[in-house]
Amino acid sequence: MSNRLAGTGSPYLRAHADNPVDWYPWGAEAFAEAARRDVPVLISIGYSTCHWCHVMARESFGDPATAQQLNRGFVSIKVDREEHPQVDTAYMAAASAFTQDLGWPLTVFATPSGRAFHAGTYFPPVARGQLPAFGTVLAAVREAWTERRAEVEDLAGVVAEALEASALTDPSPLPDDAALAAAAEEIVGREDRRYGGFGTAPKFPVATTLRFLQAEGRTDVVARALDAMATSELRDEDGGFFRYATQQDWAVPHYERMLTDNAQLLEVAVDAGRADVARGIAHFLLAVLQSPGGGFGAAQDSESVIDGQRSEGGYYRRPAAAREGLSSPAVDGKIITGWNGLAIAALARGGAALGEQSWIDVAVRAAETVLAVNRDADGRLVRTSLDGAPSAAVATDADLALLADGLFALALATGEARWATRGLEVLSADASVDPVLAAHAITASADGGDGDLPSGTSARAAAELTAWRLGAGEQHRERATVLVSERAGQALRQPFGSGALLRVAAGLARPPRQIVAVTSDPRGPLATAARAADADLTAVLTREQARAFADAGFTLFEERDGVDGVVHDCRGFVCLLPVSDPALVATAR
Repeated sequence: MSNRLAGTGSPYLRAHADNPVDWYPWGAEAFAEAARRDVPVLISIGYSTCHWCHVMARESFGDPATAQQLNRGFVSIKVDREEHPQVDTAYMAAASAFTQDLGWPLTVFATPSGRAFHAGTYFPPVARGQLPAFGTVLAAVREAWTERRAEVEDLAGVVAEALEASALTDPSPLPDDAALAAAAEEIVGREDRRYGGFGTAPKFPVATTLRFLQAEGRTDVVARALDAMATSELRDEDGGFFRYATQQDWAVPHYERMLTDNAQLLEVAVDAGRADVARGIAHFLLAVLQSPGGGFGAAQDSESVIDGQRSEGGYYRRPAAAREGLSSPAVDGKIITGWNGLAIAALARGGAALGEQSWIDVAVRAAETVLAVNRDADGRLVRTSLDGAPSAAVATDADLALLADGLFALALATGEARWATRGLEVLSADASVDPVLAAHAITASADGGDGDLPSGTSARAAAELTAWRLGAGEQHRERATVLVSERAGQALRQPFGSGALLRVAAGLARPPRQIVAVTSDPRGPLATAARAADADLTAVLTREQARAFADAGFTLFEERDGVDGVVHDCRGFVCLLPVSDPALVATAR
């Protein structure tokens, strides 16, 4: 049996390299082998910090008898959902036809053409409650494949057609102020007024939703949620937040810690005026997730080894002072393009707002790393890299858009137009569809909403909106409008899961406030007043830097290089007379 996973760019796949299962990584070779042998495909999707993925790996994929059953009757593919999000999205959508209990590990059975005909999540080694034993599932799937092939292939075809239909968009007008207010009110109606946040359990931070509420002025709801989370078990002593809580009062966390959650919560905390929470998150990002080579790893594991045994959460349940001498939970070191874009944006904006230059410096280094390393031989951005080696996984639309928005934030934090120019270059690049999905005509994504991070549609709309606010051209606002219109109807029907898109819609519904402070003293009173103002875009830069932005084609900065020590306060590019007195820079809109 060949070992195909050891040399991959995924720590998750590498952790399965020594399994007795004859694993294939995601790729055309596996499907070709299934067709040659005329056997179904098992697609097992997870990620390196997933607790139940670890459990199923130990119980089933490490078991010789189960491995023999898999090797004889299937071609088995192991997929890192963080490396191949389009694959995960496609098969998660397919799995919804077979089970409502969706999550990871995701276990999908497909034809050699890649079409799903059965799916589930975690299967135990022996029957447990309503969950059948994994071996029983394998035997049943194998029996259906050999004895009822026509039924299996018909079912796979029906699921594929349903997914194709669900991917169609239904354009509608942009939401107006009344529609956005109603959407925010519907979300607020779900607030847990006793414990903060939304719903019962499991309970997630839902940063995308919190940021929309901030845009709609519902800061009271956001403050209650953030304060509740920050003073609960969901937040570790080092300042980083766990993925979610299993109890309504934010107790008993699911202990993995994600770059995506923490980067977005950093922005929420900065906008909420919770500098202590923001500094705690930044400490976690820099001390734990920051890669020695620049950039940020994807997540920190929930499990670690204590006294020779794997322990889920045991490290985190100990006080910080008692952790000395323990091995900390592993960090998945994949440098994911879009996720690093989120971190770059958060550290750049947070660093500028709180006067933390070291955060901005780290964001610059991360941007340089992603732009240099996460590229294929032809110079195109890819999804991930590991230890300086780029993955073959294609960059998604969200990757490009989130990175572009991070570069725009870096331009404003540093005053350097080069980052805005690089942002436009990234935003103009074409995202690719996973080649294996494309070859089998499998719908890559319905892009149906915003969950733990913005969807590809929402991310691109947000980046286009920022580009327009910078003065890169009216075409960027037009593109954002089209993208939001494609999903607006669905977003208004399901606002809780559409926070990122609705936040962009709010930005399109109202003229933006743009503040440009031209000063040679970036930490002086005038700059401080500019940064304290409630604005959609704030730039603090020198006359020379303003000229560089204008020369690069960003019209917001045209004719801003004439006088040092003034603030230009604009509403949709229409500006008031410049002021030089910090007291005259209005903090409110």
